[in-house]
Amino acid sequence: MMKKFIINTIKFLFFASVFYVLGLFAFGYFLTPSFLKGNINYKQGGYGHLYTRLKEAKTFQDVDLLFLGSSHTYRGFDNRIFTKGGYSSFNLGSSAQTSIQTNILLKRYLDLLHPKLVVYEVYPGTFSSDGVESSLDLMSNDSMDFSDLSMALEINNLKVYNTLFYDLLREKLLTNTFVEDKNKELDTYISGGFVSKEMKYNSSPHKYKNLSRSWELKDIQFSEFEKNLEMLKKANIHFIFVYAPVTSNLYESYKNNQEFDVKMNAYAEKYHTSYINFNGKLKLNDSLHFYDAHHLNQQGVEIFNTSFIDSLKKIDLNSEFNDALDVI
Repeated sequence: MMKKFIINTIKFLFFASVFYVLGLFAFGYFLTPSFLKGNINYKQGGYGHLYTRLKEAKTFQDVDLLFLGSSHTYRGFDNRIFTKGGYSSFNLGSSAQTSIQTNILLKRYLDLLHPKLVVYEVYPGTFSSDGVESSLDLMSNDSMDFSDLSMALEINNLKVYNTLFYDLLREKLLTNTFVEDKNKELDTYISGGFVSKEMKYNSSPHKYKNLSRSWELKDIQFSEFEKNLEMLKKANIHFIFVYAPVTSNLYESYKNNQEFDVKMNAYAEKYHTSYINFNGKLKLNDSLHFYDAHHLNQQGVEIFNTSFIDSLKKIDLNSEFNDALDVI
């Protein structure tokens, strides 16, 4: 009797799972209004041009610089400026990218791009994130493999699971004819991965002036971060850590910035590299050089990138693993 019950239970769970996944796909595909889709969050060609970036990444190889990180990366490191400075580059940033998604991108694209130096943009917010937003972005805009399942299990979120199943069936059952427009509202995709924003100024420079809070840094993100560093070290690829500028009011609203700096400097010492926190180091105005609290406008990007290139000139990219990076 018990054996029959167990067998029937297994059958029920199997068929229930199949119907759930098929129903999920039908619900997500045919129910167009996004507010009705609830816990399915599939956004092919969503904010940030990740679809175009990853498609183009497959056409690049053997670059001098590979940029990794959040939107501060793909909106903060302009490939055109680095080309003028004598460096070939590719920008593999994505919105809210945490160390978990960086790990997948490195597994998929590191051997192809084979950079001499990885510029790893480190922002405390991504080390405080659960990684849901960036996971949905990555699943929606890149071909799937086992890494997506591993990522979903690690994040353990219903939206991520549902989007995983929906994307899997969509990829297997439908022909992908999607073409992403390089111009979206005020954004323009630039070859190499940078997204240029039409010139505008930060209209709320004092937004965070009287706010006091602390970063809630997550151990899991630092654990994944170190896995990424070990992957780069094993591949004998140089890397450097960069905290890109945000507005002074946003930066100063967090009271444990020093804690984050201490952690990054510890990693820099362990791997014989450098960590540069550009906040407070450049002559940037919260109104004139940013378009919002997080992101530099083009004038700000020019100042930031020019200063960073000056730092890069001190690095011998052909030296042994990271030994030359201590000079910065």
